[in-house]
Amino acid sequence: MIEVTRETKETQITVKVNLYGTGKANINTGIGFYDHMLEAFTKHAHIDMDVSCIGDTHIDDHHSVEDVGIVIGEALRKAIYPVKSIERFGNATVVMDEASITCDIDLSNRGYLVFELPIGGKVGDFDVELVEEFFKAFAFNLPLTLHLIYNRGKNKHHIIEGAFKALAVALRRAVTVNENAGIPSTKGVL
Repeated sequence: MIEVTRETKETQITVKVNLYGTGKANINTGIGFYDHMLEAFTKHAHIDMDVSCIGDTHIDDHHSVEDVGIVIGEALRKAIYPVKSIERFGNATVVMDEASITCDIDLSNRGYLVFELPIGGKVGDFDVELVEEFFKAFAFNLPLTLHLIYNRGKNKHHIIEGAFKALAVALRRAVTVNENAGIPSTKGVL
């Protein structure tokens, strides 16, 4: 289990990650919808993850969402890099009722995000614009190349949850052990 902490004037966060787990989650960010998304992520990535966040949610949820994304990315970076004997690339399309989202990733050790989810407004009390902030923090702190593409859908909850689940499945596939892969790069290093 890898543990990373981060303390700022805005948040106090501890994340524990077991990359090859069974999908057990103990998530408490103080933001119900966000907890639900992170639980879905761990379940479908088969990652065991504990997240504890005390944040300045009396202001809004921005700092907590972004900083948790940073710390999850940092913890997974410690678990994944240096890349060796894994597939490296992963992709998945996940459907939730009418919604369909595709995620493609490359454990490239280079942060990049393509975010094409046409969402705005709120889901319950959760500001939907924070979804992109999470994925950006996650992608640049892991780091990995992450593309999230909207195929169809109307329900914001379904679209967002589909994105978290698609990332989970793509990551699970990318970290699949392949002893024949060695360092999966023509450069010889990632």
